[in-house]
Amino acid sequence: MTSPASGASSAADLPDYAPIPQSALGPALNDQGYYVGRVERNLYWVTDGVYQSAFLTTRDGVVVFDAPPSIGHNLRRAVDEIAAANGVTNRVTHLVYSHHHADHGGAASLFGGDVVRVGHEETRRLLLRDDDPARPVPEVTFQDTYTLEVGGERAELAWHGPNHSPDNIYIHFPGHDTLMFIDVVNAGWVPIYNLNLSEDVIGYTQAPAIALDYPWTHFICGHLGRLATRDDVTVHQQYIADIEASAREALATVDPTPSYMHYGQNAWAGVKAHLDTVTERAAAPIIAKYTGVLAAADIEIFTTTTTFAIMQSLRLDSGPSGPVHP
Repeated sequence: MTSPASGASSAADLPDYAPIPQSALGPALNDQGYYVGRVERNLYWVTDGVYQSAFLTTRDGVVVFDAPPSIGHNLRRAVDEIAAANGVTNRVTHLVYSHHHADHGGAASLFGGDVVRVGHEETRRLLLRDDDPARPVPEVTFQDTYTLEVGGERAELAWHGPNHSPDNIYIHFPGHDTLMFIDVVNAGWVPIYNLNLSEDVIGYTQAPAIALDYPWTHFICGHLGRLATRDDVTVHQQYIADIEASAREALATVDPTPSYMHYGQNAWAGVKAHLDTVTERAAAPIIAKYTGVLAAADIEIFTTTTTFAIMQSLRLDSGPSGPVHP
């Protein structure tokens, strides 16, 4: 058994970090642990301070966009709250998956079997593979673009290639001046490990420019406590661009010879020492520059792992990975 004293001791060992900039924080949560707010007209967003979802009320029913399990039944409560306040139906008729990941869709089964689920064709393939009853596969799928029209309202769904995941889509609400695009930009915060655990580095780094090509004022990014703005996307782009420039410089200037000479036959130890040195050299100025600008920039492992991923993409995707042996 763990005594209170030992628990307190372990908590005391946890590191401290820089204060969170107030600009990174969102509205206070209610007593049930969520916040629901109007984005524009009849489009609403829901957050528990870490994850975000959205829903659109229409005369024919409610369309839900993502169902994170951390919000869970609070998403149903948020829909009921807004529907009651506005005198509209609370019946959920459609659910749209932004992508297949369980942390954004793991409460999809809460809305029952009569809901029409919509997603990219790759989302359907991946959900069939994963065989998770909490994430029923979408019945309606598309390859490139799809217009979802319900009760006189419209959402434009589009796939522009892999980024965070192979199936992550852009959800544009042209009548609500809003774009929903998940797991790439965190409003006011740095990405967590490895560019938000993204699978395609080049797709991830190019995605914000695609997002900015859409006309919108409000941006639902999927995480943390507030909506994003166009300025948030621009700051994120600069953070990534700074990492890329710093990684290029470190790759060009760090001499790998001492690492490999020191470890001799242990080639993998030499690789680790070399790449760790490059990563640390590249990440250090980024951490210093963005601490106090983007929340959690001083949690060094977030920037170092993102730097490592970008540095490896420079070597392996962009090339060259090194000089060609004569």
